Amino acid sequence: MKVTPLKLQGAFVIDPIVHKDNRGFFMESYNQYNHQKEGLNYSFIQDNHSLSKEVGVIRGLHYQLNPKSQTKLVRVTSGAIYDVIVDIRKNSGTYGKWIGIILSEYNYRQLLVPQGFAHGFCTLVPNTEVIYKVDDYYSPEHDRGILWNDPDLEIDWPTSTPILSDKDKKHPCLKDAEINFT
Repeated sequence: MKVTPLKLQGAFVIDPIVHKDNRGFFMESYNQYNHQKEGLNYSFIQDNHSLSKEVGVIRGLHYQLNPKSQTKLVRVTSGAIYDVIVDIRKNSGTYGKWIGIILSEYNYRQLLVPQGFAHGFCTLVPNTEVIYKVDDYYSPEHDRGILWNDPDLEIDWPTSTPILSDKDKKHPCLKDAEINFT
């Protein structure tokens, strides 16, 4: 696998080795030993799987507060997303900065989202399925979010009229969000 650091410290794009032939393809979507060899020492304990039926579904921007914060390893098994992470570590040199990358069933890429980042994505095609590993369990009392269209972040989403959950419509802007990452 190829591990590429992103401009936000601790975030990585992972390109697995994909073996293709006339039957299709095979790849290791996760191998703890290989991740550890690359310095990615996470113990994932839960897999999450979402299906978004429409183009323009935005899920996010989500995070969990400490001590239940989560590292995520995100990949797309069907369809494509524009995946966004925002650095919400208050003492970071890139606090409030974001990056977006395309993950799809065709590029096989994965995004490692470290603790201290808000995460969200927008679907680019119908019936998109996203699977992601996390290194801590979901905790409703630690669950938080940031408004998808926070004007201070200026995220360049591929839609201006997203399909959102009621919960995601009500998140505060970053400047008003509860954050306990340093």
